[in-house]
Amino acid sequence: MKYKKLGKSGIEVSEIGFGAWSIALDWWGKKIEEDEAKKMLKRAYDLGINYFETADMYGKGKSEKLIGEVFKGMRDEIVISTKYGYDFSNVEQIGHAELPQNYSPEYTRKALDACLERLQTDYLDSLGLHNPKLHHIRNDETFNTIDELIKEGKIRTAQVALGPAIGWTQEGLEAMDRKSVSSIQTVYNILEQTPGNELIQKAEKEDVGILVRVPDASGILTGKVKADTVIPSNDHRKDRKIEWRKSALEKVEQFRPIAERNGLNITEFAIKFILSKNKIASVLPTVVSEEEIEMFAAISDGKYLSSSDMKEIEELYNTWPAYELKATPQTN
Repeated sequence: MKYKKLGKSGIEVSEIGFGAWSIALDWWGKKIEEDEAKKMLKRAYDLGINYFETADMYGKGKSEKLIGEVFKGMRDEIVISTKYGYDFSNVEQIGHAELPQNYSPEYTRKALDACLERLQTDYLDSLGLHNPKLHHIRNDETFNTIDELIKEGKIRTAQVALGPAIGWTQEGLEAMDRKSVSSIQTVYNILEQTPGNELIQKAEKEDVGILVRVPDASGILTGKVKADTVIPSNDHRKDRKIEWRKSALEKVEQFRPIAERNGLNITEFAIKFILSKNKIASVLPTVVSEEEIEMFAAISDGKYLSSSDMKEIEELYNTWPAYELKATPQTN
């Protein structure tokens, strides 16, 4: 396992991280029981994964509790990042609909204390804002509180996770101007490089690490999802329309010759493409088994794609039509 700096924080994180939402929610077509979840966390650690990324709303604290239980007494050996901002205390979560958001100083401290208790630690390596909108990014009060928490030693640095869908470009660009923010999390993969490429450009200037989720394009790049795959209604991937899947699979075939001449399958090629980019700190694949953790961890071997391969990929990507990006609605 190779390691990279989490931007200006200087924290070293594994190139492949553990995104802990899958062990608390059944949004990926599989419900993972607690015993299996703990085995997955332990296996990730054994393979050199030290970066564990979660959020308080994943199972209403379930994933945080699992991480806290598995790594009790091992705090200095792992990097813990969790996110907050959705006030789920008095709201029932129905499907994937967004919940009320709150980044006030009072709620920030309250949410952090609850996270620390579940994780059985007295500090976080990184505290993330979970899918904030533009007015949240522009709120000095929130980031003044984050700065205070860093001074108090409760957190080491801050993250801004963009979402829930792909986009929120301006939010990401402006978040990098905040001195406490050392990482931005975004959807990024070889098929969906926008807005990631623009975010990476600014990240290079501001020394911010990019955390990548959905690196497999919702299963397209692992072969799990085909054009005719039937996706359950509770599966997060159901939002990918069949037309998009067909188009994505055609694009994969355009990349295949580059992968094959490098001796890589499509999954390996797709992850190595991301790891070959500057300022990528960690890739967070969705994993639902120990075998998948092993597969992704093995890709981090220090061998990256050549500059000529990366240029060829860029030129090919630039021939494709643009797609819609989500953003904070602008009001007059």
